[in-house]
Amino acid sequence: MSNTIIKIKDLHASIDGKEILKGVNLEVKAGEVHAIMGPNGAGKSTLSAVLAGRDEYEVTSGSVEFLGKDLLAYEPEERAWLGLFLAFQYPIEIAGVSNMNFLKTALQEKSKYLGTTPLTAREFLKRVKEKASLVELNDKLKNRAVNEGFSGGEKKRNEIFQMAMLDPKLAILDETDSGLDIDALRIVSKGVNTLKTKENATIVITHYQRLLDYIVPDFVHVLADGKIVKTGDKNLALELEDKGYDWI
Repeated sequence: MSNTIIKIKDLHASIDGKEILKGVNLEVKAGEVHAIMGPNGAGKSTLSAVLAGRDEYEVTSGSVEFLGKDLLAYEPEERAWLGLFLAFQYPIEIAGVSNMNFLKTALQEKSKYLGTTPLTAREFLKRVKEKASLVELNDKLKNRAVNEGFSGGEKKRNEIFQMAMLDPKLAILDETDSGLDIDALRIVSKGVNTLKTKENATIVITHYQRLLDYIVPDFVHVLADGKIVKTGDKNLALELEDKGYDWI
């Protein structure tokens, strides 16, 4: 059986008639961490939005295979149930919905879709305790409405907590490091690193090399003008930090 988690072939996508992705090719295998870097406007966040199924983006050509399935044929919630997780650059607040109810419902819907046995109340609470400790999320934050009144760092920690609870096959972190202080960056990175296994994979989209000191990538890709134009190991990120993007 193939250990490929996601395979993107010649992906083109537009928004409001303007082409943003112009032929992206990327293959991510189980156990790998891939970092995508690039200048503003290169298409990094567009790529994550297209993979998650945001409907304002139109895929004009190309294919995305996720765990052997045609990802583009599925609705956003089905993509999540199949095992795709997107951590947003700016996590949204959901007033009146507690973190616990939000996660309980998400896990129940995932079980229903996959035809698996849902967690019992005791199993759910055990998982909550275990995963919250990963990102040092206290009881007060766990029980509050989703992201309501959270600081930037708390919102990001809460997202990694959600990711830990949902146990995705592929986590896409879209500029999760933006606005984080060093302590929050350390906590978020520790959560991501602890959740890494030989069965799952991570795509980290970032502007800054500093995140890659904490989450060490197997591959670094440069996305420029809607395409991946260069691939290397973690040393490529250091080179980009030093020289910028103009030399590529």
